[in-house]
Amino acid sequence: MHIIINHSSMVPIYEQIMDQIKTLIIGGELEADTCLPSVRALSAELKISALTVKKAYDNLEAEGFTVTVHGKGTFVAAANQQFLKEEQKKEVERALEAAIAKGRRCSLPDEELRQLFELIMEDKTC
Repeated sequence: MHIIINHSSMVPIYEQIMDQIKTLIIGGELEADTCLPSVRALSAELKISALTVKKAYDNLEAEGFTVTVHGKGTFVAAANQQFLKEEQKKEVERALEAAIAKGRRCSLPDEELRQLFELIMEDKTC
């Protein structure tokens, strides 16, 4: 598992860790029952406080992405597909909201934004 921390970002480090682990889980790169690095190991690797990693792991567990087994470690939760699909929709929704906001900052009318969206949907095969 490769996590990159941006120390100059306004996003707290624990949130950066959470976001990257969520992305790996949602993308299928981290499968159910995969053991995450220990808090101490990840904190040493990232050269950050173990408390920061612990906060990220605790929040991931609270959101249902991981399960911690005392004495064994933290594992990717066996999430149901509907939950993962909902998380993916939220991610796409945020990206679309950002694109709409940028379009409005550029003074594009809503109809032009819709046309751009349709044009891109027709062009892209991915």
